[in-house]
Amino acid sequence: MSSRVGPRHARRPVPTMLRGIYLPRSMDAAAFAMTTYGIPLLVLATTDSAALTGLAFALEWIPRLGAFALAGAMVDRHGTTRVMCLASTARAVVVLAAALVLPHLHGGLGTTATVMLLAATTGVLTEFSYVAAETAGAVASRQAGERAHRVQSVLLGIDQVGTLAGPALAGLLLERFGPAGILTTIAAFSLLACAFAPRQYARHHDTAPETVLKNLRTGWRTLRSLPALSWLVTGLTLSNLTIGLLQAAAPVIVVKQLGHSSTDVGLIWSVAAAASLGAVALCRRAIDRYGLWLVGALSATIAASACLAVSLTHTYTTYLVLIAVLMAGEGGMTVVLRTLRAHLIPAGVFGATLSLTILLLLLPFPLAGLLVAAVPPAQLGPVITACALLQALGLSLTFGRLRTLPILRTRLA
Repeated sequence: MSSRVGPRHARRPVPTMLRGIYLPRSMDAAAFAMTTYGIPLLVLATTDSAALTGLAFALEWIPRLGAFALAGAMVDRHGTTRVMCLASTARAVVVLAAALVLPHLHGGLGTTATVMLLAATTGVLTEFSYVAAETAGAVASRQAGERAHRVQSVLLGIDQVGTLAGPALAGLLLERFGPAGILTTIAAFSLLACAFAPRQYARHHDTAPETVLKNLRTGWRTLRSLPALSWLVTGLTLSNLTIGLLQAAAPVIVVKQLGHSSTDVGLIWSVAAAASLGAVALCRRAIDRYGLWLVGALSATIAASACLAVSLTHTYTTYLVLIAVLMAGEGGMTVVLRTLRAHLIPAGVFGATLSLTILLLLLPFPLAGLLVAAVPPAQLGPVITACALLQALGLSLTFGRLRTLPILRTRLA
């Protein structure tokens, strides 16, 4: 689907956007959130091990990193429709198989191996569907022209609604119905994502598919040629180490240290998603008025301040509030990132460059899981503080540099 459209196509009708972009994105976002936040909870519930929970978080992310370059190449070659349908269907099959097998294992090594394999497999398949959905959203953004940040705000809002409902629903289903409840629900959302997949097909039928390594080189060259995007990706990569650490440690901190249930773990991320959703709505209007840099810098300050305070709290309510403030700041920075990505990356190499930027942004997540697996629960506080200091330094340097770049000073309305 070509991104070069005439003026009369600059704004797609709302029903077309709803059916072709927003609805499939909603189904995939729900499955994504339940997988990302629900699988570590499932591991903790079935193994009762903090170390295995952290390891599962790492296993969920490590295969994803290897999948991104291939996913970008496949989307560029075969189009978003085929990739999203195949990935979503495969994810549904995998989680349904796990739902059937787990009740017959009765704990032990078989259960541990199954949930670990489930974490790794769903991680890969989820990223294929995500890259396809993100590429479809980028096509819609380019067609929106100067209103690209509005489309990206809606897409980010959809992701945040998924994150709002997904973790709480995952915790509730796990507590009420066990593993089968959460796994069958993930399968249902996956099949709906397949059914409503955006109708965008391959643009390069007459060319041979690029190798993964060539795809990464293409993305790297493009990213290096875009200083605004490369600086922002660098800062957010450092920030994501703290974000990932808090995500990986949440089941251990809330259940083991604060004495709350798996439902309360999900509630934290649901409240955080609600705060992020509100921040996204505010940022959409603020970018129109103040430009990208000011909104991004303020969001970075909020996120870094909340992270520094998290390690000092010892109550569930304060922990919940600080995570919500952190994710509100993160939401603002993500709107800026997505807007820049849609504006700056050329259409012909979008899949390759998108895959590389996501790969870089997610590199800290498996490291965070390994940290949680290796560090005793009592020592997580100092580790979080150290990572928060690194985040604050990285974001300060990033937005200090971005202040001099014209695209970040532009009002896009």
